Amino acid sequence: MTTSPAGTADGAGTATGPSVSVVVCVYTEDRWDDIVAAVASVREQSRPALETLVVVDHNPALLRRLAEHFGDGGGAGDGVRVLANAGPRGLSAGRNTGIEASSGEVIAFLDDDAVAERDWLRHFAEGYADPRVMAVGGRTQPVWESRRRPAWFPEEFDWAVGCTYRGLPPGRVPVRNVLGGNASFRRSAFELAGGFACGIGRDGDRLPLGCEETELCIRLTRAMPEAVLLIDDRSVIHHRVPAARERFRYLWTRSYAEGLSKALVARSVGAQAGLASERRYTTRVLPAGIARGVRDALLGRPGGAGRAGAILAGVTAAAGGYAMGTLRARRSGSRYAVAATQEPTGPRPPAEEAGS
Repeated sequence: MTTSPAGTADGAGTATGPSVSVVVCVYTEDRWDDIVAAVASVREQSRPALETLVVVDHNPALLRRLAEHFGDGGGAGDGVRVLANAGPRGLSAGRNTGIEASSGEVIAFLDDDAVAERDWLRHFAEGYADPRVMAVGGRTQPVWESRRRPAWFPEEFDWAVGCTYRGLPPGRVPVRNVLGGNASFRRSAFELAGGFACGIGRDGDRLPLGCEETELCIRLTRAMPEAVLLIDDRSVIHHRVPAARERFRYLWTRSYAEGLSKALVARSVGAQAGLASERRYTTRVLPAGIARGVRDALLGRPGGAGRAGAILAGVTAAAGGYAMGTLRARRSGSRYAVAATQEPTGPRPPAEEAGS
Protein backbone atom coordinates (compact mmCIF):
# COMPACT_ATOMS: atom_id res chain seq x y z
CA MET A 1 0.00 0.00 0.00
CA THR A 2 1.39 3.40 -0.96
CA THR A 3 1.01 5.90 1.85
CA SER A 4 1.83 9.37 3.01
CA PRO A 5 3.54 9.53 6.43
CA ALA A 6 1.79 7.09 8.73
CA GLY A 7 -1.08 8.47 10.72
CA THR A 8 -1.75 11.52 8.54
CA ALA A 9 -4.67 12.39 6.32
CA ASP A 10 -4.73 13.74 2.80
CA GLY A 11 -6.46 16.95 1.76
CA ALA A 12 -9.81 15.20 1.43
CA GLY A 13 -9.61 13.95 5.01
CA THR A 14 -8.94 10.32 4.04
CA ALA A 15 -6.67 8.48 6.43
CA THR A 16 -3.34 7.23 5.14
CA GLY A 17 -0.87 4.84 6.72
CA PRO A 18 -2.10 1.70 8.46
CA SER A 19 -5.85 1.31 8.78
CA VAL A 20 -6.97 1.39 12.43
CA SER A 21 -9.94 -0.36 14.01
CA VAL A 22 -10.98 0.83 17.46
CA VAL A 23 -12.43 -1.59 20.04
CA VAL A 24 -14.45 -0.35 23.02
CA CYS A 25 -15.46 -3.08 25.50
CA VAL A 26 -18.54 -2.37 27.62
CA TYR A 27 -20.49 -4.26 30.28
CA THR A 28 -23.01 -2.08 32.14
CA GLU A 29 -25.78 0.38 31.32
CA ASP A 30 -24.62 2.44 34.31
CA ARG A 31 -21.94 3.81 31.98
CA TRP A 32 -24.29 4.69 29.13
CA ASP A 33 -23.27 8.34 28.88
CA ASP A 34 -19.60 7.39 29.14
CA ILE A 35 -19.94 4.81 26.36
CA VAL A 36 -21.65 7.27 24.02
CA ALA A 37 -18.97 9.88 24.78
CA ALA A 38 -16.16 7.38 24.16
CA VAL A 39 -17.55 6.42 20.75
CA ALA A 40 -18.13 10.08 19.87
CA SER A 41 -14.50 10.88 20.66
CA VAL A 42 -13.40 8.19 18.19
CA ARG A 43 -15.68 9.55 15.47
CA GLU A 44 -14.18 13.03 15.97
CA GLN A 45 -10.56 11.96 15.43
CA SER A 46 -8.34 14.05 13.15
CA ARG A 47 -7.06 10.76 11.76
CA PRO A 48 -10.24 8.73 11.02
CA ALA A 49 -10.66 5.19 12.29
CA LEU A 50 -11.59 2.49 9.80
CA GLU A 51 -14.35 1.30 12.17
CA THR A 52 -15.40 1.30 15.81
CA LEU A 53 -16.42 -1.98 17.40
CA VAL A 54 -18.40 -1.84 20.64
CA VAL A 55 -18.19 -5.26 22.32
CA VAL A 56 -20.83 -5.96 24.98
CA ASP A 57 -19.89 -8.37 27.77
CA HIS A 58 -22.86 -10.70 28.34
CA ASN A 59 -25.48 -8.00 28.89
CA PRO A 60 -28.40 -8.55 26.47
CA ALA A 61 -30.26 -5.40 27.54
CA LEU A 62 -27.22 -3.20 26.90
CA LEU A 63 -26.57 -5.01 23.62
CA ARG A 64 -30.08 -4.23 22.39
CA ARG A 65 -29.96 -0.63 23.56
CA LEU A 66 -26.62 0.03 21.87
CA ALA A 67 -27.74 -1.70 18.67
CA GLU A 68 -30.82 0.55 18.57
CA HIS A 69 -28.77 3.67 19.30
CA PHE A 70 -26.07 3.06 16.70
CA GLY A 71 -28.30 1.37 14.13
CA ASP A 72 -31.27 3.72 14.15
CA GLY A 73 -30.70 4.97 10.62
CA GLY A 74 -30.07 8.49 11.84
CA GLY A 75 -26.37 8.46 11.12
CA ALA A 76 -25.29 7.99 14.75
CA GLY A 77 -23.87 4.61 13.95
CA ASP A 78 -21.74 5.47 10.92
CA GLY A 79 -18.72 3.17 11.15
CA VAL A 80 -19.91 1.68 14.47
CA ARG A 81 -20.67 -2.01 14.98
CA VAL A 82 -22.13 -3.48 18.15
CA LEU A 83 -21.11 -7.05 18.98
CA ALA A 84 -21.70 -9.54 21.75
CA ASN A 85 -18.65 -10.93 23.53
CA ALA A 86 -18.25 -14.34 21.87
CA GLY A 87 -16.10 -15.74 24.68
CA PRO A 88 -16.32 -16.14 28.45
CA ARG A 89 -17.27 -13.18 30.60
CA GLY A 90 -14.51 -10.62 31.09
CA LEU A 91 -12.49 -7.88 29.43
CA SER A 92 -9.90 -10.15 27.83
CA ALA A 93 -12.48 -12.21 25.92
CA GLY A 94 -14.26 -9.02 24.90
CA ARG A 95 -11.06 -7.64 23.44
CA ASN A 96 -10.41 -10.93 21.65
CA THR A 97 -13.91 -10.76 20.14
CA GLY A 98 -13.14 -7.26 18.87
CA ILE A 99 -9.83 -8.37 17.39
CA GLU A 100 -11.44 -11.24 15.49
CA ALA A 101 -14.26 -9.06 14.14
CA SER A 102 -12.04 -6.15 13.13
CA SER A 103 -10.52 -5.46 9.72
CA GLY A 104 -7.80 -2.90 10.45
CA GLU A 105 -4.07 -3.41 10.15
CA VAL A 106 -3.85 -1.91 13.65
CA ILE A 107 -6.35 -2.48 16.49
CA ALA A 108 -6.65 0.25 19.12
CA PHE A 109 -8.39 -0.14 22.48
CA LEU A 110 -10.23 2.59 24.38
CA ASP A 111 -11.80 2.22 27.83
CA ASP A 112 -15.57 2.64 27.94
CA ASP A 113 -15.32 5.41 30.55
CA ALA A 114 -12.71 7.48 28.72
CA VAL A 115 -12.63 10.00 25.88
CA ALA A 116 -9.77 10.40 23.44
CA GLU A 117 -8.23 13.69 22.40
CA ARG A 118 -8.61 14.55 18.72
CA ASP A 119 -5.09 13.47 17.66
CA TRP A 120 -5.10 10.21 19.63
CA LEU A 121 -5.15 7.92 16.59
CA ARG A 122 -2.86 10.15 14.53
CA HIS A 123 -0.04 9.77 17.02
CA PHE A 124 -0.68 6.06 17.35
CA ALA A 125 -0.48 5.59 13.58
CA GLU A 126 2.76 7.58 13.31
CA GLY A 127 4.48 5.04 15.56
CA TYR A 128 3.95 2.25 13.05
CA ALA A 129 6.15 3.87 10.39
CA ASP A 130 8.87 1.63 11.83
CA PRO A 131 7.98 -1.97 10.86
CA ARG A 132 9.53 -3.29 14.08
CA VAL A 133 6.92 -1.48 16.18
CA MET A 134 4.27 -3.95 17.28
CA ALA A 135 2.40 -1.85 19.85
CA VAL A 136 1.91 1.80 20.73
CA GLY A 137 0.31 3.02 23.95
CA GLY A 138 -0.56 6.49 25.15
CA ARG A 139 -1.03 8.71 28.19
CA THR A 140 -4.17 8.41 30.32
CA GLN A 141 -5.13 11.35 32.50
CA PRO A 142 -7.57 11.01 35.43
CA VAL A 143 -10.81 12.96 35.57
CA TRP A 144 -11.76 12.87 39.25
CA GLU A 145 -15.48 12.86 39.97
CA SER A 146 -14.80 15.16 42.93
CA ARG A 147 -13.13 17.51 40.40
CA ARG A 148 -9.74 17.36 42.11
CA ARG A 149 -7.22 14.71 43.08
CA PRO A 150 -7.68 13.58 46.70
CA ALA A 151 -4.80 15.13 48.67
CA TRP A 152 -3.77 11.72 50.01
CA PHE A 153 -3.80 9.90 46.64
CA PRO A 154 -0.22 9.41 45.35
CA GLU A 155 0.48 9.93 41.64
CA GLU A 156 2.68 6.82 41.82
CA PHE A 157 -0.54 4.80 42.22
CA ASP A 158 -2.56 6.33 39.38
CA TRP A 159 -2.34 2.93 37.66
CA ALA A 160 -4.85 1.76 40.29
CA VAL A 161 -7.50 3.98 38.64
CA GLY A 162 -6.45 3.05 35.10
CA CYS A 163 -4.22 6.07 34.45
CA THR A 164 -0.61 6.89 33.64
CA TYR A 165 1.40 6.99 36.86
CA ARG A 166 4.46 8.85 38.07
CA GLY A 167 7.53 6.84 37.14
CA LEU A 168 6.76 6.20 33.48
CA PRO A 169 9.20 7.97 31.14
CA PRO A 170 7.91 10.95 29.11
CA GLY A 171 7.88 11.32 25.32
CA ARG A 172 7.80 8.49 22.79
CA VAL A 173 9.84 5.74 24.42
CA PRO A 174 10.25 1.94 24.31
CA VAL A 175 8.59 0.06 27.17
CA ARG A 176 8.11 -3.53 28.31
CA ASN A 177 4.33 -3.28 28.03
CA VAL A 178 1.62 -0.82 27.08
CA LEU A 179 -1.44 -0.16 29.30
CA GLY A 180 -4.53 -1.83 27.87
CA GLY A 181 -7.13 0.95 28.22
CA ASN A 182 -5.17 3.24 25.90
CA ALA A 183 -3.19 1.07 23.52
CA SER A 184 -2.87 -0.23 19.99
CA PHE A 185 -1.32 -3.31 18.39
CA ARG A 186 -0.51 -4.45 14.89
CA ARG A 187 -2.80 -7.26 13.81
CA SER A 188 0.30 -9.36 13.17
CA ALA A 189 1.15 -9.09 16.89
CA PHE A 190 -1.88 -11.22 17.71
CA GLU A 191 -1.08 -13.65 14.91
CA LEU A 192 2.37 -14.12 16.43
CA ALA A 193 1.48 -14.27 20.12
CA GLY A 194 -2.22 -15.06 20.30
CA GLY A 195 -4.85 -12.91 21.99
CA PHE A 196 -5.39 -11.64 25.51
CA ALA A 197 -5.30 -14.31 28.21
CA CYS A 198 -8.71 -15.00 29.72
CA GLY A 199 -8.77 -15.27 33.49
CA ILE A 200 -6.38 -12.39 34.20
CA GLY A 201 -8.22 -9.23 33.19
CA ARG A 202 -11.28 -7.53 34.63
CA ASP A 203 -14.68 -9.19 34.90
CA GLY A 204 -17.32 -6.52 35.46
CA ASP A 205 -17.44 -5.33 39.06
CA ARG A 206 -15.67 -8.33 40.55
CA LEU A 207 -12.23 -8.18 42.15
CA PRO A 208 -10.33 -5.82 39.80
CA LEU A 209 -7.65 -8.10 38.41
CA GLY A 210 -5.43 -6.80 35.63
CA CYS A 211 -2.05 -7.33 33.90
CA GLU A 212 -3.50 -9.05 30.83
CA GLU A 213 -1.72 -6.55 28.57
CA THR A 214 1.57 -7.11 30.47
CA GLU A 215 1.36 -10.85 29.92
CA LEU A 216 0.49 -10.38 26.24
CA CYS A 217 3.36 -7.94 25.63
CA ILE A 218 5.90 -10.28 27.23
CA ARG A 219 4.60 -13.16 25.11
CA LEU A 220 4.85 -10.94 22.04
CA THR A 221 8.48 -9.95 22.60
CA ARG A 222 9.36 -13.59 23.21
CA ALA A 223 7.74 -14.56 19.90
CA MET A 224 9.46 -11.63 18.14
CA PRO A 225 12.59 -10.55 20.05
CA GLU A 226 13.20 -7.60 17.71
CA ALA A 227 9.72 -6.19 18.39
CA VAL A 228 9.51 -2.62 19.68
CA LEU A 229 6.71 -1.52 22.02
CA LEU A 230 6.24 2.21 22.54
CA ILE A 231 4.41 4.67 24.72
CA ASP A 232 3.75 8.02 23.04
CA ASP A 233 2.48 10.48 25.63
CA ARG A 234 0.94 12.65 22.90
CA SER A 235 -1.77 9.99 22.42
CA VAL A 236 -3.92 11.23 25.27
CA ILE A 237 -7.21 10.02 26.70
CA HIS A 238 -9.13 11.32 29.71
CA HIS A 239 -10.36 8.58 32.02
CA ARG A 240 -13.21 9.13 34.47
CA VAL A 241 -12.50 8.17 38.08
CA PRO A 242 -15.78 7.65 40.00
CA ALA A 243 -16.09 8.67 43.64
CA ALA A 244 -15.91 5.04 44.80
CA ARG A 245 -12.38 4.79 43.39
CA GLU A 246 -11.22 7.92 45.19
CA ARG A 247 -11.37 6.08 48.50
CA PHE A 248 -8.54 4.35 50.32
CA ARG A 249 -10.47 1.07 50.41
CA TYR A 250 -10.43 0.88 46.61
CA LEU A 251 -6.70 1.63 46.45
CA TRP A 252 -6.01 -1.17 48.90
CA THR A 253 -8.28 -3.65 47.10
CA ARG A 254 -6.87 -2.76 43.69
CA SER A 255 -3.30 -3.12 44.97
CA TYR A 256 -4.08 -6.55 46.41
CA ALA A 257 -5.67 -7.62 43.11
CA GLU A 258 -2.61 -6.35 41.23
CA GLY A 259 -0.46 -8.62 43.36
CA LEU A 260 -2.69 -11.58 42.52
CA SER A 261 -2.43 -10.73 38.82
CA LYS A 262 1.36 -10.34 38.92
CA ALA A 263 1.62 -13.80 40.43
CA LEU A 264 -0.30 -15.27 37.49
CA VAL A 265 1.90 -13.40 35.01
CA ALA A 266 5.08 -14.51 36.77
CA ARG A 267 3.86 -18.11 36.69
CA SER A 268 3.25 -17.81 32.95
CA VAL A 269 6.37 -15.97 31.79
CA GLY A 270 8.73 -16.27 34.76
CA ALA A 271 9.48 -13.80 37.54
CA GLN A 272 12.50 -12.34 35.70
CA ALA A 273 10.38 -11.04 32.81
CA GLY A 274 7.12 -10.71 34.70
CA LEU A 275 8.53 -8.45 37.41
CA ALA A 276 11.39 -6.62 35.64
CA SER A 277 9.66 -3.22 35.50
CA GLU A 278 8.14 -3.69 38.94
CA ARG A 279 11.58 -4.01 40.54
CA ARG A 280 12.58 -0.54 39.38
CA TYR A 281 9.19 0.81 40.42
CA THR A 282 9.40 -0.59 43.95
CA THR A 283 13.08 0.19 44.55
CA ARG A 284 13.28 3.66 42.99
CA VAL A 285 9.92 5.25 42.18
CA LEU A 286 8.05 4.36 45.37
CA PRO A 287 10.82 5.25 47.85
CA ALA A 288 11.09 8.64 46.14
CA GLY A 289 7.32 9.05 46.50
CA ILE A 290 7.46 8.23 50.20
CA ALA A 291 10.28 10.72 50.66
CA ARG A 292 8.26 13.45 48.94
CA GLY A 293 5.26 12.68 51.14
CA VAL A 294 7.32 12.83 54.32
CA ARG A 295 8.94 16.09 53.19
CA ASP A 296 5.55 17.65 52.44
CA ALA A 297 4.27 16.53 55.84
CA LEU A 298 7.24 18.15 57.58
CA LEU A 299 6.62 21.35 55.61
CA GLY A 300 2.97 21.33 56.63
CA ARG A 301 1.65 20.73 53.11
CA PRO A 302 -1.71 18.96 52.90
CA GLY A 303 -1.79 15.25 52.14
CA GLY A 304 1.92 14.53 52.50
CA ALA A 305 1.60 12.04 55.35
CA GLY A 306 -1.42 10.47 53.67
CA ARG A 307 0.46 9.93 50.40
CA ALA A 308 3.42 8.36 52.14
CA GLY A 309 1.09 6.10 54.14
CA ALA A 310 -0.93 5.16 51.05
CA ILE A 311 2.22 4.10 49.21
CA LEU A 312 3.31 1.90 52.11
CA ALA A 313 -0.17 0.40 52.41
CA GLY A 314 -0.41 -0.20 48.66
CA VAL A 315 2.95 -1.98 48.57
CA THR A 316 1.93 -4.13 51.53
CA ALA A 317 -1.39 -5.05 49.89
CA ALA A 318 0.29 -5.88 46.57
CA ALA A 319 2.88 -8.04 48.31
CA GLY A 320 0.12 -9.89 50.14
CA GLY A 321 -1.77 -10.44 46.90
CA TYR A 322 1.36 -11.69 45.17
CA ALA A 323 2.05 -14.17 47.97
CA MET A 324 -1.54 -15.43 47.89
CA GLY A 325 -1.55 -15.64 44.09
CA THR A 326 1.71 -17.57 44.07
CA LEU A 327 0.34 -20.05 46.62
CA ARG A 328 -2.87 -20.53 44.61
CA ALA A 329 -0.95 -20.97 41.35
CA ARG A 330 1.28 -23.64 42.89
CA ARG A 331 -1.73 -25.53 44.17
CA SER A 332 -3.92 -25.36 41.08
CA GLY A 333 -1.71 -24.29 38.16
CA SER A 334 -2.51 -21.48 35.73
CA ARG A 335 -6.18 -20.47 35.60
CA TYR A 336 -6.31 -18.76 32.25
CA ALA A 337 -6.08 -19.60 28.58
CA VAL A 338 -4.62 -17.72 25.64
CA ALA A 339 -6.92 -17.29 22.67
CA ALA A 340 -5.56 -18.00 19.22
CA THR A 341 -6.27 -15.36 16.57
CA GLN A 342 -6.45 -15.46 12.82
CA GLU A 343 -7.00 -13.23 9.83
CA PRO A 344 -10.59 -11.93 9.56
CA THR A 345 -12.60 -14.15 7.23
CA GLY A 346 -15.65 -11.98 6.62
CA PRO A 347 -18.72 -10.72 8.47
CA ARG A 348 -19.53 -12.18 11.86
CA PRO A 349 -22.55 -14.51 12.03
CA PRO A 350 -25.79 -12.61 12.70
CA ALA A 351 -26.14 -14.21 16.14
CA GLU A 352 -22.90 -12.58 17.24
CA GLU A 353 -23.47 -9.11 15.81
CA ALA A 354 -26.20 -6.79 17.03
CA GLY A 355 -25.74 -3.75 14.83
CA SER A 356 -23.93 -2.37 11.84
